[in-house]
Amino acid sequence: MKAFNKTKVTRMLKGTFIDLMQRIPGQASAEWPMGEPFTLAFAHGTMSVEVYAPKGTDIQTPHDQDELYFIHSGHGEIVVAGERHSFEPGMVFFVAAHVEHRFENFSADFSTWVVFWGPKGGE
Repeated sequence: MKAFNKTKVTRMLKGTFIDLMQRIPGQASAEWPMGEPFTLAFAHGTMSVEVYAPKGTDIQTPHDQDELYFIHSGHGEIVVAGERHSFEPGMVFFVAAHVEHRFENFSADFSTWVVFWGPKGGE
């Protein structure tokens, strides 16, 4: 097994689900009149990690970066480019930059980790 190189680690980035959920909903705006259903855990370079927990309806629009959704809790369906997939905790989904996607028919306890990375437009 390869040894861990401590010199490459410049800082520890950490976020706990419980702490992050206390920030949701965030600030209300024209785009998010009920408050932002997401909060940033941390960011480094082109990568950012968020928790996303919409209530009732998912009104998100396509993003400029590739992303991964790690389902934390709840169940429902994710629609990606018109293709529907059931989800439950422990599943992960990739969505390429600029691709239409949304969560539908999700339970009230739905929440997911979201990881964005790479250049605008995707890799």
